[in-house]
Amino acid sequence: MGDADAVPVAELLDERRHLLEVTYWMLGNSWDAESVVGETYRRWYRLTDAERGRITAPRNWLAKTAGGICLGLLAHPHRGAADQRDQGEEYRTEPEGAEGAQASLAEEVSRVLLNALDSLSPAERAAFVLNDVFGMASDSVADIVGRPESECAELADRARHSLRRQRSRSTPPGEYDHLARALRQACVDEDAELLESLLCPDATAFFDGGGKIRALSRPVHGRRQVARSLRTLLARHPRTTLTTQSVNGRTGLIARYGTRVAAVISLDVADHHVAQVWVVLNPDKLRSWNQPDTPGDPGSHRGP
Repeated sequence: MGDADAVPVAELLDERRHLLEVTYWMLGNSWDAESVVGETYRRWYRLTDAERGRITAPRNWLAKTAGGICLGLLAHPHRGAADQRDQGEEYRTEPEGAEGAQASLAEEVSRVLLNALDSLSPAERAAFVLNDVFGMASDSVADIVGRPESECAELADRARHSLRRQRSRSTPPGEYDHLARALRQACVDEDAELLESLLCPDATAFFDGGGKIRALSRPVHGRRQVARSLRTLLARHPRTTLTTQSVNGRTGLIARYGTRVAAVISLDVADHHVAQVWVVLNPDKLRSWNQPDTPGDPGSHRGP
């Protein structure tokens, strides 16, 4: 994106949309997202030609800069947005396309989930959004959050558990078991109508491939869309099986290809329906599931 080389307009627009999506998820407000993206580009153009020329991946630089601004705002919610500026000019600007940006995200973003994110610490929210929502590589997440990769992984994991507790509070274990078994049967029978009936209208599915398998990089939102993604992922095949098993102390689903665990699926329940689906496809996180069990240890309570 240097001055010497033109960039296709499609790439420029895709880059801006990506930044708007990241900042909207981190802040939960379309006006603030638009303002942060505007400030990000202002910082880009405040660089000298030589400085811009040394940046080999402009999109990564922009994402890191936008993420840093968002973290500053999250850490100091009552601090004026203008304080995030490098210079003294006013930071908050009229959002040129804030309403349009929010509308374009409507099908992907769950308002319930965004509200739940407010309970997380800034670092937890950033690690979760960048890792689970946008599927960024762990080193990129660490670069934006400003913490080691191992610590970012722990932050994201804490965020997941916190969100699950919020959505699943006071749900009896028997209800988990019933819904998990019904969900498994609907997937095995490829019964789209039954599968949709088991999901909340605002259900959301997350797919963790860890960048090591071709999984969906964004969450899927909405009853019909989640059902479709599960049917596609768990489509019938001679060598695949789908069973129910305890995952992190609650009934979940285990998909195997031959004898190897290929996916571990955790469920969150709210209002007697499945509210969130967490699909772990990352081979690294499934390694413990594919180790031989020790005598007396059925491995039924292992978590991804």
